Amino acid sequence: MALPSHHISSHLIDQLFTGKIRLKLLARLLLNPSSQVYLRQLERDLNVSSNTVRLELNKLSEMKLISTVEAEESKIKKYIANTFHPLYSNLRSIILKHVGVDQLLEEVFYKLGELDEVFLTGDIAEGKETPFIDLVMVGEFNKEFLFQLVERAEKLSNKKIRIAVYSKKEFNSALLEGIQYVSIYKSEMVGGVSSK
Repeated sequence: MALPSHHISSHLIDQLFTGKIRLKLLARLLLNPSSQVYLRQLERDLNVSSNTVRLELNKLSEMKLISTVEAEESKIKKYIANTFHPLYSNLRSIILKHVGVDQLLEEVFYKLGELDEVFLTGDIAEGKETPFIDLVMVGEFNKEFLFQLVERAEKLSNKKIRIAVYSKKEFNSALLEGIQYVSIYKSEMVGGVSSK
């Protein structure tokens, strides 16, 4: 007899957040689902032993939350988020809350008039722990009002928010070339989050 799906989900969530390393790995992979990471890179970035990282990656793989990709030419196993997992969107929302982006959505983006798009950049876009939230904002809005909203969001998120503001005419996607970023707001999206 099959277990009810809510039992499986709660069991999985209990397994998920058993340690800081697992949470950091999930943040790294779920915030930027198109990025592929490898063991040594994670060991260096998270400042823990390769054995610890390997154990956590194996557990996340067993739960089918991440997938492995092997490049034939280098024989290096890389890991990527499994965006088809039924809990992917929910877990991603939890991670966004964990890093404080949910506060930005509620306290800043939805209150600004002509905001077209917002990108999360820097360490946090790569899922690394940081006291900063770096944003690229595109639109025509009252900058004084923006900074008042940001000040309030900083208090709620306990992170310093750094912003680059562009008008729609000034912005070009080439500005984001070579840096990790996640699109967290688009005027035509209704409360959704997309990534690149």
